[in-house]
Parts: sequence; C-alpha cells; structure tokens
Amino acid sequence: MRVALRHLLPYALPALPLAILVLPVYVFLPSAYAQAGMPLASIGIVLLLSRLWDGVTDPLVGALSDRTVTRFGRRKPWIAAGLPLTLLSLWFLMVPDDGVGPAYLLGWSFALFLGWTMMIVPLTAWGAELSGDYHQRTRIAGFREGAAIVGTVLALTLPFAMGVGAAGQERDALRLLALVLLVILPLFTVIALVSVPEYPQPAKSRLKFRRGMKVIFANGAFRKLIAAYVINGVANGLPAQLFLFFVQHLLMEGERAGLLLLSYFASGLLAVPLWLWLSGKYGKHVVWRWAMFWNIGWFLAVPLLGPGDFTAFLVICVMTGMSLGADLILPSAMQADVVDMDTARTGRARTGLYFAFWGLATKLATALAALGLTVAGLFGFDPATGGTEMGQTALLWLYALVPVVFKLFAIALLWHWPIDADMQASLRARIAART
Repeated sequence: MRVALRHLLPYALPALPLAILVLPVYVFLPSAYAQAGMPLASIGIVLLLSRLWDGVTDPLVGALSDRTVTRFGRRKPWIAAGLPLTLLSLWFLMVPDDGVGPAYLLGWSFALFLGWTMMIVPLTAWGAELSGDYHQRTRIAGFREGAAIVGTVLALTLPFAMGVGAAGQERDALRLLALVLLVILPLFTVIALVSVPEYPQPAKSRLKFRRGMKVIFANGAFRKLIAAYVINGVANGLPAQLFLFFVQHLLMEGERAGLLLLSYFASGLLAVPLWLWLSGKYGKHVVWRWAMFWNIGWFLAVPLLGPGDFTAFLVICVMTGMSLGADLILPSAMQADVVDMDTARTGRARTGLYFAFWGLATKLATALAALGLTVAGLFGFDPATGGTEMGQTALLWLYALVPVVFKLFAIALLWHWPIDADMQASLRARIAART
C-alpha cells in the first residue's frame, strides 16, 4: 500500500521540533548551567543519570504503547500525553534562573526525557505500522528523518541568525530555541495526530512480557541489525564529538566550523531522495553498505589534510554528509522489517518495544563515542591548547581512521542480511493469514 503524500508530510512534522530539542540539550545546556553557577562536575553527573533514566523509560514506554487499546489507536494517545510534559519541562530546563542546583537540573531533565520518549518512541513505531510494504517503509523513514535533519540544521543556524550563537551566549540561544519549540512542537504534533490515520494491528497473542523479551533477543536479524547500528553509530559519533577540535587544532579553521557543519547536514538532507531511489532499486541493506563504503573512501583522505586545507575538507564534509541520510533512513526501515519476523512468529506486533531498544542503541552509540575525547586526552591532547604532538595524532586517528575500522565491522555484520523484498512480502502474507 502506497502511503499518500497528504499523510507522509504531516506524519514527519513532529520529528522536526523533536530534533531541534535534542541538539541544544547536548550542545548548549552544560555551558548554560555553568553560567547559572552550577559546578561542571555536578552537570556531568546529572547528564549521566539522565542517560540511565532513558534505559528505564524507553523500553517501558515501548512496551506499554504496544499494549495500549483505545479508539484513537495505541500510538496517538502516548504522543498526545507526552506533548504537555515535554513543553513544560523544556521551558524550565532550557531557561533556568541563576543559582539553580543539581536537583533542579536532575528533575527537569528526567521530566523532559520522559516526555520526549513518550513522543518519539510511539512516533517511530507508528511510522513502521503505516505500511507493511518493504519500499514504502523506506519512504516513510525518509520523510521522518529528513524532517529531523531540517530540525538539526535549524537548531544550528537559528542562534547565529538571531545573533546569539557565539561562545558565552548559550543561555540566550537556549531561550530562543525554547520559544520556537513552544510554538512549533504543539502545532506540528496536532497536525500529525489529526491528519494521519493509525491502522489496526494484528490481534494480540497471550505472550507474556518476559517471554516476549526473550523472543525479541532470540531474533537473529534483530541482534545483527542492532549490533551493526551501534557500531556504525560509534563510527559516526566519534567524528561528531571531535569535529570542532579537529577543525580548530589540526586544520586551524575554527572560525569557519559553522559553515562546515552546515554543509555536512545540508548535504545529508539533499541526498535523501537519492538513497530512497537507490534502496527502491537495489534493497535497503545493499544500499546502506554502499553508503558506508562511500563514507570510508572519503574519510581515508582526511589524514592527508593539514592547516589551510579548508576547501578540501569542505568537499569531504559535503561528500560524507551525503551518507548521513542513508545512516538515518535505511537502518530504521530495516528495523520495521525485523519486527515483521517477530510478528509472523508470535502473532503480536511489539513495534513500540523494538523501537524503544532502537532508541537505546542510538544513545549507547552516542555515549561510547563520547569517550573519544577522553582517549585523546590520555595521549596528551588538550582541548584548550591542542596539547602534545602525540595527542594531536591520537585526535586524528580517532577522528578519521578508527571510524573506518568500525564501519568495516558494521558492513561485515550486514553482508548476509536475511530480509530482502521477497522475504518481507512472505512475512507480511503470514501476518495477514494470522489476522
């Protein structure tokens, strides 16, 4: 079944403000709370506890949304319930008063991440359930992740466009983005809830939660996909974490880092239609492997660069940015096919729980990639001064070469991927027969 454009566009809309929300929390929030008088050590501990909180809320929301039965569907009520909590907590978290303490940051962080989970986990599960068609799922994920890339670009550019993007202006940037979110997040969410249908799912089996968890992790395709996704996520996360330091200390182009970042994300957005077309012609897993090889080829040129090679690195940012769209769209669409294997076997569509673990995998990859700066520091890199020559060499390896090794491992895991269009059609036929 082809999903109409009048449904795709409204469905994708909430992903845009939800993506705007993610970037400031990771980029601007630590500096803003330090300016408000909170010690950096306390901020770090609170953000770590927030990530552990996600480990509880993500699978819980996923499982509960799978079990929800209302006349409005099972995903829409959770998104609607998460909206007011997200709006309330994002304001208090992103616009703190002077002198707030760690308990304030912890409480509102927990509230925001709970609200965000209540929206994003059902939203991604809802997208997987809009169509059972192999290629339509890629198209749905393409619209959603394309909107998320637009949101990320807006989060990067709005503070600079409004004159609050410089270092030391993080509190002003957070306030600006909070005001924007208070307008567009409820607007876009209501449009999606009103405009997009939620289709009935297969009848539930009597499989218990604990047994269901065992079935999920007995799903070999799921284990293989989520392992490849985490490994590739670390490969993408390392350059993301180290980008500013690489540009500042090895290329000596720190003042033009914003232009490089913008070119990367803009390229990722513009390449989305290309990946959709290629995956429709050759299959998701094949094209995702191609995208990773493409990324590897360009990253191998990075160690050849030095101070003043701005134009060459700009080209690399554009070319590697192209693979961003594939990394966001194709694994998510493959995950929807993996859920079909479970549904065909058990008769229960645990899409929400599967995508909750998908969200946890994303956060795990981000957390592991964050260790890159720590490792570079152990070899003598100093974020303020550049540190020793060995430290800068370690930074180069972690930025450009270690990700290549990780991507090769991810490609190897996907080399014999079991679900193509024919097998997925067979799974959907089995599900229809059970229904």
